[in-house]
Amino acid sequence: MMRSGMVAHPSYATLPGARDPEAMLQRLLGHWGGCGDLWVFGYASLIWRPEFDAAEQRPALVRGWHRALRMRSRINRGTPEQPGLVFALLQGGACRGVAYRLPRHRVEAELGRLWAREMPTGVYDPRLLRAATPAGEVQALAFTLSRRSPAWLPHLPDGELLHILRHARGRYGSTLEYLTLTARALDDHGVPDAEVRRLTALARAHGLCG
Repeated sequence: MMRSGMVAHPSYATLPGARDPEAMLQRLLGHWGGCGDLWVFGYASLIWRPEFDAAEQRPALVRGWHRALRMRSRINRGTPEQPGLVFALLQGGACRGVAYRLPRHRVEAELGRLWAREMPTGVYDPRLLRAATPAGEVQALAFTLSRRSPAWLPHLPDGELLHILRHARGRYGSTLEYLTLTARALDDHGVPDAEVRRLTALARAHGLCG
């Protein structure tokens, strides 16, 4: 049952079509239709640096998707010459994070800022996903990644990961900093993630972080 959030649109599962970010944003706004507040699911940087002032936030669990450090970053956390990595939401498993409620009257303005940060190239597939929260289920906007995307990476050996953690840096900082901030935010919110802890332990063991 939807609670204090947006009206569900059963036919709107994903935003197919061209990779034009503005067109994708307008399509999302059209499906939302101004009928209620909008929830946004944060699973990595949106937990420690949400692009908006939410009216409410709740711990949330999304099933059928998982957090993975499998997305190339050639601008934010790397360069074309030395791509970095950021977390993506990939199909399979489950993911704990934070659901944020944007009041209806602020949705368009807040989404404009969020889109500029997350969707400058239209790389993600924005979806409305069911998110279980302590106060009931909501449908939340989540930025997912297809394994067909050229930005997706298969499993990398630890040696390659360590090279990226040592050297990749973009306009928002390094991949190592991004991993560290995400791990800290997950711990602060009591969100367990065995792979994030393994990666931070790997970086620590090789003297990359304290």
